[in-house]
Amino acid sequence: MIRNKITIAISLLTAILITGCVGYKVLLNLSWIDALYMTVITITTVGYREMGDPSPEAKIFTIFIILTSVVIVGYSVSVISEYLLAKNSQEARRQRAKKKYLDSMENHIIVCGFGRNGRQAVGKLQDYKRDFVIIEKNQQVIDDSHIDAKHFIRGNANEDEILQLAEIEKASVLIAALPDDADNLFIVLSARQLNKELKIISRGNEDASYKKLKLAGADNVILPDQIGGQHMASLVVSPDLVEFWDKLSYGGDDGVNLEQVSFEQMFDHERECSIIDLNLRYETGCTIIGYKSPDGEYVVNPSPDTAIRPGSKIIVVGNSKQISQLQKSYRIHD
Repeated sequence: MIRNKITIAISLLTAILITGCVGYKVLLNLSWIDALYMTVITITTVGYREMGDPSPEAKIFTIFIILTSVVIVGYSVSVISEYLLAKNSQEARRQRAKKKYLDSMENHIIVCGFGRNGRQAVGKLQDYKRDFVIIEKNQQVIDDSHIDAKHFIRGNANEDEILQLAEIEKASVLIAALPDDADNLFIVLSARQLNKELKIISRGNEDASYKKLKLAGADNVILPDQIGGQHMASLVVSPDLVEFWDKLSYGGDDGVNLEQVSFEQMFDHERECSIIDLNLRYETGCTIIGYKSPDGEYVVNPSPDTAIRPGSKIIVVGNSKQISQLQKSYRIHD
């Protein structure tokens, strides 16, 4: 609405300027430059010397220009003032909303870099309805993201002040997704110093960077090129198996087929239970295909008498309806 008013104001100013130039050229027989000069000093009412000897018709025309321009200029000034005030007010509201959002953050995810990998990570976090903050230094990337500005902090993730703005002390996970391994290494070092309990997942491009990032404090290091190559080779060796696995989804949409459930989600007290006692197949229709022990050991297709203890997790597979029932039963992603 304000933009429409600005368009009208500019159109009116242009119209009065053209009218003045044409009128003075015809009535006073002036050159275009002199006609423009007369129009400008008349509209602005600065009172400089007139060009030529004005006739009665020219004087009446000048009166018309003055009265009309007073209204148009006044309207234009009010519209521009309204636009500037509204813009400042909107920016202030955005800043307040961002501060409120960041202050309320707890156990959120910090994504450093909004390139190809960062975008995919954020898309999956949105599927899971997880709280996240993105650190990105390129304003154009932020403007083109189609994500609410409150999720963004503009700055260099290498700087401790920027990480602290993202409430890193209260975060649960940090994803370093910058394209340069040296930048990711510096982020991992800084993040580990600021939050000892933080889980850090870093992107890496070179095999040599893997050990360095792990030594710096990264819990997991992902090498996209290596994963892509392995996936393509697997499609050659066992295409049906890989294609079937690709069809399994992990997100929060209707097509989800895989889910993880922690002991704490299943029980509200520290009691042990075996997989067969859990009777998950009967309750939800899902099948347990994996087990993670409290010390981090993974077991594929665990036996029915495997004990589910505090700190452990189970990995289940099922169709969309079964996974939905599982999520409702154990309040996953609430």
